Amino acid sequence: MSALAKLTTVELKLLAREPGAMFTILIPLFILVVFGSSITPGDTVLLPMSLAIAVGLVGLYQLPTTLATYRERGILRRLSTTPVRPASLLTVQLALQLVLALTACGLLVAVAGTVLRAHVPSGALALTVAFLLGTAAMFAIGLLIAALAPNGRAANGIGVLLYFPMAYLAGLIQPTHLMPAVLKNVGEYTPLGAFRQALQEVWAGGFPSPVLMAVLAAYALVISLAAARFFRWE
Repeated sequence: MSALAKLTTVELKLLAREPGAMFTILIPLFILVVFGSSITPGDTVLLPMSLAIAVGLVGLYQLPTTLATYRERGILRRLSTTPVRPASLLTVQLALQLVLALTACGLLVAVAGTVLRAHVPSGALALTVAFLLGTAAMFAIGLLIAALAPNGRAANGIGVLLYFPMAYLAGLIQPTHLMPAVLKNVGEYTPLGAFRQALQEVWAGGFPSPVLMAVLAAYALVISLAAARFFRWE
């Protein structure tokens, strides 16, 4: 087994034992099930909201906390002296966090489609594009948090402090039609807000608007560049 394969196996086992990973899966599922009785066959709101919540938790909480903790404990520095470079760990972590997000979202769709009889879109391409761009934007923010936070606890706190205002502006805590007009307009162009809207457009049977796709792509690119600029291995 190659060094990269061994690293992936070890990191997968650690992720499976991490309470935060279960948290990111169970919280969106709990929200979906609790409010699932209100789902009608044509509902295009609750499930997209649950998916956005799941990806947001992985990107803003799980990813930055893990990476900042590894740097705090000197793991990244020690890896620099081995054949497994720190960049390999970063790559593996991104891949595993993507798997975690896919697992959480797959479970949500499965429960909604079978138990709750909710509408599941058939447009695979539209769903894939919206999911990948939205996830890229969320992960980029997580990487920037990991780059700037001095330790894992700080990364955790920053992620939580960012998540709730972003979730509110995105309409994940309060329906957008009940929000003040100015907050609603601002929220539409936040990373989480654009992601939620893109998913809703997919659930409504369409393809996400080019504006939303451009917003998410811009967030992913610009914030990723900032994270790369400020990221420290030790």
